Amino acid sequence: MQRFKRRIVTAVSAVVSSLLLSLSLSAAPAHAATHNPIVFVHGLSSSASSWDDWIADFEADGYSSSELFASSYDWSQSNVTTAQQLATEVKSVLAQTGASKVDLVVHSMGALSARYYLKNLGGTSYVDDFVSAAGVNHGTTTASWCKWLYTSCAEMYTGSSFLTSLNSGDETPGSVSYASYWSNCDDALTPDTTAILSGATNVEVGCISHTDMNNDYGVYEQVRDFIA
Repeated sequence: MQRFKRRIVTAVSAVVSSLLLSLSLSAAPAHAATHNPIVFVHGLSSSASSWDDWIADFEADGYSSSELFASSYDWSQSNVTTAQQLATEVKSVLAQTGASKVDLVVHSMGALSARYYLKNLGGTSYVDDFVSAAGVNHGTTTASWCKWLYTSCAEMYTGSSFLTSLNSGDETPGSVSYASYWSNCDDALTPDTTAILSGATNVEVGCISHTDMNNDYGVYEQVRDFIA
């Protein structure tokens, strides 16, 4: 009799355990949300704090602070030097997070160092998506005011040897997904269309100022959806 009771208890326990496991599996999402870590690159006369709004937006949409990386650099130096520093930062981010690739989100002159990294420093192996917000991709004559003062600014001036080399051949190399968001009333970019990259998803976002391009919520939503 006791043996029979033990068999009944064992059978019931097995059924209950099976039901609980089934319920827990059905309640869990089919796939846990994962994100590439994002590395943000600011522009001329700026700093990491220029990304505060978008970082807060990404966190509100499910990213953790450990997936979002914004740092300041010496914006007066050559974009080549900044690109080398970016290469080191990306490798550090990948080591910290265990991810295989990052997404690059850049503003203004930040597009130049990031694209140099992609084209010349092997960055296409470590980057999934590249997003340029008001990127000075083909230069701007507005840089005439500072090209005598800073190497970075001279490189940013329309027709510079740096830009000629950067834009020769394929402007969107590798298997990276490229997007460029630009405004039709950007006073810092002359002409506005300098932001357009051949081979990229190019999006005119309407009349948004240069400094607002990387904290505007409407642009953020488009960037978020592009890298998702």
